Amino acid sequence: MATAIRPTYTMIARVATVLVLGVTVLPFTPQIVAAARHYGFHPHLPDLSLFVRQPLQIQMHVAAAITAFAIGSVILMRPKGVGLHKALGWSWVIAMGATAISSFFITSFTSHFSPIHLISGWTVVALPMAVFAIRRRNVQAHRRGMTGLFVGGLLLAGLLTFIPGRLMYMLFFG
Repeated sequence: MATAIRPTYTMIARVATVLVLGVTVLPFTPQIVAAARHYGFHPHLPDLSLFVRQPLQIQMHVAAAITAFAIGSVILMRPKGVGLHKALGWSWVIAMGATAISSFFITSFTSHFSPIHLISGWTVVALPMAVFAIRRRNVQAHRRGMTGLFVGGLLLAGLLTFIPGRLMYMLFFG
């Protein structure tokens, strides 16, 4: 019974955290919007024509990253260890691997590897380690590894793609 109730409390805690953060930022919204306008930040629907003009390796990388983010988000919100978790988990591992490996073919930002490629290198190493952890029934190491890859390999690296001048920034704000 405790395992059935736990996901509900976890979901409530996550929603409460988002609400508290949202309410905390709300009073500062006018200043945030003014600063964004001052620095030329103009959100808009993505300019898909810009995306279509990108090389195939960038298109594949973005598609794999979006797929990994979507699958990973579902996995994080659902119960762990059941059949759907395992099926989605393997799909996520493939999408994360494709995201990491495809990044090594993208060097347009600096004309050679950048520090963000270190995250990709770590993903290529840590992904099999986390898979082997669960095969050895080390749930804690598996959970830490996969959560770290989601946060570092997708969220952190994904946020870095929104630096002004980079493709994602141009797609949504440029």
